[in-house]
Amino acid sequence: MGEEVKEKVKEYYGSIAKRANGSSKISCCSPSSCCSSSCSVSDNSMIYSHEYLKGLPAEAVNASLGCANPLSIANLKAGEKVLDLGSGGGIDVFIASKYVGQKGYVYGLDMTDEMLSLANRNKKKMGITNVEFIKGYIEDIPLPDETVDVILSNCVINLCESKEKALSEAYRVLKTGGRLAIADIVALKEISEDVKKSAEMWVGCIAGALPINEYKSILSKVGFKNIEISPVNVYTKDVIENIKKGKNIKGIDLNVDISSLDGTFAGAYIRAAK
Repeated sequence: MGEEVKEKVKEYYGSIAKRANGSSKISCCSPSSCCSSSCSVSDNSMIYSHEYLKGLPAEAVNASLGCANPLSIANLKAGEKVLDLGSGGGIDVFIASKYVGQKGYVYGLDMTDEMLSLANRNKKKMGITNVEFIKGYIEDIPLPDETVDVILSNCVINLCESKEKALSEAYRVLKTGGRLAIADIVALKEISEDVKKSAEMWVGCIAGALPINEYKSILSKVGFKNIEISPVNVYTKDVIENIKKGKNIKGIDLNVDISSLDGTFAGAYIRAAK
């Protein structure tokens, strides 16, 4: 991603990590979230059932900024190795660790120091040993080829300007026969240049959204097969307005007609195999 966007993303997600240490809930359905959906309930019960959240630290749940639950399509098995791209406070990593068990292992990759610190504190609270958080960019994953069985990600790929590089890296670190199971934002209509150029809309997880056909094309180009993309939540103009209002990032002047974005974006489940 461009340096301006990258710094704004770091700034915003760093602030979320700090706030997560308090009692504020910042989730998919919250006006302050990265990827609000059209729901009105401001907690993660709209994304994760109680079964998934049981036993997780409140700080991990509060820092969740996802747009769906990638674990619901991952079909994780005991003993598998998993990588979560853009792991944040660790919510999906910790859930995955339950499924893979002590014979499995879960990596969480994040570029934000504050999120990594929060995730490691949460790990210590839980006392788990089959989890590791590593610093890096998803366009340059610091793991060897064919390391993991499954790759998860939740509303993160859209933040990359170079989706092809990010997805190529995901393909590289997957074992042959491995699975991609992610939640991401897709574009259902054409996106204007004003939106594409807006750093605030990038931080809000929507300006970087790809059309479904383009997303499939990139996945196929880097080598993935059995590709499925299923939109689950269409974003109304009210939801996008909430994303805009929820941002508190200095140095951004957004002049985008929100009404023109009504129904342009959707949260989606994306599946593929190597």
